Amino acid sequence: GINAEYGAQDLIDGKPHRCLGLLWQIIRIGLMAKITLKDCPGLRALLDEFESLEQLLAMSPEEILCRWVNYQLNKVGCKRVVKNFTTDIKDSEVYAHLLVAVCPEDKGPIGLEPLNIQDHTRRAEMVLENAAAIDARSFVRARDIVSGNQKLNLAFVANLFNMYPAMDDAGEFEIIEETREEKTMRNWMNSLGATPRVKYIYEDLKDGLAILQLFDKIKPGCVNWSKVNKPPFKALGGKMKQIENCNYAIALGKEIGFVLVGIDGNNLHDGDKLTLALVWQMMRHYTLSLLTHDGKILKDNEIISWCNTKLEEGGKDSKFAGFKDPSLANSRAIVDLIDVISPGHISYDLMTAAANDDDKFLNARYAITMARKIGARIFALPEDITEVNPKMIMTVFACIMSVGFAKENMK
Repeated sequence: GINAEYGAQDLIDGKPHRCLGLLWQIIRIGLMAKITLKDCPGLRALLDEFESLEQLLAMSPEEILCRWVNYQLNKVGCKRVVKNFTTDIKDSEVYAHLLVAVCPEDKGPIGLEPLNIQDHTRRAEMVLENAAAIDARSFVRARDIVSGNQKLNLAFVANLFNMYPAMDDAGEFEIIEETREEKTMRNWMNSLGATPRVKYIYEDLKDGLAILQLFDKIKPGCVNWSKVNKPPFKALGGKMKQIENCNYAIALGKEIGFVLVGIDGNNLHDGDKLTLALVWQMMRHYTLSLLTHDGKILKDNEIISWCNTKLEEGGKDSKFAGFKDPSLANSRAIVDLIDVISPGHISYDLMTAAANDDDKFLNARYAITMARKIGARIFALPEDITEVNPKMIMTVFACIMSVGFAKENMK
């Protein structure tokens, strides 16, 4: 997901560095979207002998691309090892061998003639001419290679992977697919700045550090960092240090008031599905913390009452009894609430009659888009609305309500 630090106002104000940052995130998401086991099962070949699929799922796209480049280099007998897309590619030797390795038979052959050129800029230009021969010259110029521009070189390699993965068939194996709930929670964690980014929710939370960072976000100052074990974790005793972090995270959750019966640090470290119970309560607490009245966090029934009152005051016919109300599947109440809070944003001619599932999906997607446009930090997906997922629908109304509160406080 896109980091939540970027908002609609940045685009409206035309801040160059913010606009470019947002544009890069969009391009990056598009380029990295298919660097997955589902889209390229051959990625399994990048695993070391004692690594698991879960560890591959936990790698960032950049890490996978580095492994992919090294895999291709090894195929053509090149001894170079790439650890980054800055200093390691400046002399173009890696790219020259990489293009030889991935060049399809119907477009080749491609040779290593560029390596006969000593001037790095001229060599890079010849390498890019080879890339153009297979229609893969994108994003970088010769000077971007020589200067080691990380983003542009990453984009070049990702585009090359998408066009010519050149991976052997991995055979039959079970692909672990991320559920919608896991994806939503992972996006939420990353939007708050979890470092390093969470790629695979179970593997990346096992040392407890990301969870503790998030606790410090949702309740600033609650984490005593002197108690936290930090990496690198040694082979001997490292597991116990990680479990200690996880136990500390569970203790913090209980102090805040989370219901964590039967969950301990071992569950987090082992990647148990119970991890989701903790993350959901953190996400819920964070969302509701945006709504405070006299220093108290509002409860579900207070959110429902506030929303229905606003809808009635705004002359809307829609209302709902609770977050499980089947009528919410058509998104009308959400759209009406947005219109009441921020008049002039909703175009009702874009709403369908919600006569079938496809129409309901279109309504839900429009509702989420417009909620984000008025400044609501929505993490729910359209399917959460059409299927009336009460947990996620609560977050939708709460986030819209927080925008309403902010507008009222400005008056």
